[in-house]
Amino acid sequence: MDQATKRELLHKDRLRVWHPFTQMKDYARQDHLLIEKAEGIYLYDADGNRYYDTVSSWWVNVHGHGHPRIKQAIARQLEETDHIMFSGFTHRPAIELADKLVGIAPPGLGKAFYSDNGSTAVEVALKMSFQYWRHVGKPRKTKFAFLENSYHGDTLGAVSVGGVELFHATFRPLLFDAFRLPAPRIRQWADGRPTPDAAAQATAEALDAARRLLEASADEIAGLIVEPMIQAAGGMLMHPAEYVAGLRELCTRYGVHLIADEVAVGFGRTGTMFACEHAGVAPDLLCLSKGLTAGMMPLAVTLCTDDIYEAFYDDYETQKTFFHGHSFTGNPLACAVALESLRLFEEERVLDRVRTTAGLLREQARLFESCPHVANVRCLGMVAAFDLVEDPKTGRPYPSAQRRGYNLYLEALKEGLILRPLGDTIYYWLPHCTTAEQLRDIVDRTCRVLDRLGYR
Repeated sequence: MDQATKRELLHKDRLRVWHPFTQMKDYARQDHLLIEKAEGIYLYDADGNRYYDTVSSWWVNVHGHGHPRIKQAIARQLEETDHIMFSGFTHRPAIELADKLVGIAPPGLGKAFYSDNGSTAVEVALKMSFQYWRHVGKPRKTKFAFLENSYHGDTLGAVSVGGVELFHATFRPLLFDAFRLPAPRIRQWADGRPTPDAAAQATAEALDAARRLLEASADEIAGLIVEPMIQAAGGMLMHPAEYVAGLRELCTRYGVHLIADEVAVGFGRTGTMFACEHAGVAPDLLCLSKGLTAGMMPLAVTLCTDDIYEAFYDDYETQKTFFHGHSFTGNPLACAVALESLRLFEEERVLDRVRTTAGLLREQARLFESCPHVANVRCLGMVAAFDLVEDPKTGRPYPSAQRRGYNLYLEALKEGLILRPLGDTIYYWLPHCTTAEQLRDIVDRTCRVLDRLGYR
């Protein structure tokens, strides 16, 4: 791109565009990175510089940017239908995708309800659960439970069950009341990873808190929502499979829906197709988006049990219809892309490759454990994270005003790395196409950035 065009575009960007999760004053004298091309694991800016997309473009990209089979699927579908309404009409891609998802999802999830992004997938689950209990004669079950540091989206219902104060506190007067539960506090600030005993104790304590809440209030709780295995936006906080299994057992015992928000962690991110598989459990409602379409088009789906579906199935006069929908529900182009992505998972044995790469990622991440101001190095599947801390022995953070994570992000751009931080948490959320050579190069470049900034 010529410099005049670049300057004009960035001027218009600063003049007209309001970017998400961004303090726009930061960019009064600094330009956003103007991306001109995306290919595989790389992004290319308007000056031709190449960057590793180590965060999968906000956790959505699965098979790499511009995968030829995905592009061909879009072109084929465009020859048939672009978009049609999904109330009173249906089409082949949506039917086949629903059938495919039910076939690969944890057992018992028999119905698929489409929407268009992760927040709406969660909204659908909350409303389904709420309305279900009214239909089965338990109208007092109107509340939800969620975990501290959880993030389930930015619509008001999703924010009501969110626990990241930085994102959610401002909107508290607009939200419905919900029960906040402690998450397992599994953090090891010194000497590497937490011991099995420490993890087991933290899990037991968190499950005991959930048990006490449900024992006291299950008659008013419709559902408990959790991000299985990884609380992503809360700081890449990881918990054991035993915790997810324990929540399933408690929800079953006390008659509460378990809602699994796998918008971020689904489709192989944790090393299994769905994160719930680590615990060997099936939720009552499963929320999916992001990687559903390999990050190529907006689409979401909420899977539910047949029992939930049947509570809405009645004569119209009973007013049990689920009155919820979106203009782009079941978009044929997006459904065709999702189907092609799932074919790639099967035909290219993507999960086998992910497990191999995940092992190498765990090995490479150990290089960070010796850094004097790096703590809590953790990995699961294609996700790895660590925290920048002033005192690794106690976990004392740097003063937030120093913006250590943001400054590391800026320095990493000079190394051709996109390391978008969560506060002072630095993480990888790698596309499944990442090769061993690319992974080693990413870690080497990260180490150089840590060296320059004095963290190693």
